[in-house]
Amino acid sequence: MGRGRVQLKRIENKINRQVTFTKRRNGLLKKAHEISVLCDAEVAVIVFSHKGKLFEYSTDSCMEKILERYERYSYAERQLVTMDSEAHLQGNWTVEYSRLTAKIELLQRNRRHYLGEDLDSLNLKDLQSLEQQLDASLKIIRARKNQLMNETLSAYQKKEKALRDENSLLEKKIKEKEKNVAQVEQMQWGQQNHGPSTSSFMLPQPLPCLNIGGSYEQEAPELRRNDLDLTLEPLYPCHLGCFDS
Repeated sequence: MGRGRVQLKRIENKINRQVTFTKRRNGLLKKAHEISVLCDAEVAVIVFSHKGKLFEYSTDSCMEKILERYERYSYAERQLVTMDSEAHLQGNWTVEYSRLTAKIELLQRNRRHYLGEDLDSLNLKDLQSLEQQLDASLKIIRARKNQLMNETLSAYQKKEKALRDENSLLEKKIKEKEKNVAQVEQMQWGQQNHGPSTSSFMLPQPLPCLNIGGSYEQEAPELRRNDLDLTLEPLYPCHLGCFDS
């Protein structure tokens, strides 16, 4: 006998329901992958469990791209069937608004995930993918930080070398100046040691000779003779008087 058709209804047993959900979910995702590979189709599958956990599958990990395409096509088809040209223009704005709203919600959700918030809805695979993205971002940040540190260190080394060169130049100038000062002091000291003796300044200098009406050498014998006569005159008064009488 053949197997009878299974009646589709909610499984009341909680454990059986969870086991069936896991099996059917894995089978659904497997079939989605097979059809995407065999038929070269873009497939997206979104499943929420009764606890609100998200399970998804998309070809080439482009779920957002497929959803945007779905929104664009679904809204476009509805507008072509139910609305006229004016409503169609309004529908385009509606589609664009819906697309931007969905994109904003996706960005906000990713931001919360990057900040470590609202992670209860992520499964193990999603968490591993998020971890890989964060690791890649950290590698880029560290590489940029190391580059800036190397550039800063190189700039400091160049500045240090310039300061050392300037310091060496200043030391050389100071040594040359000290050498010149020492040479000048040595020359002054040599001149003081080999110059005229200080005792020569103590010798009496000859007085200037005043020649009035003749030289001093010519008048000296006569002056001495007059002095001799003045000295001898009182010694022989009688003799001179007798001689005169």
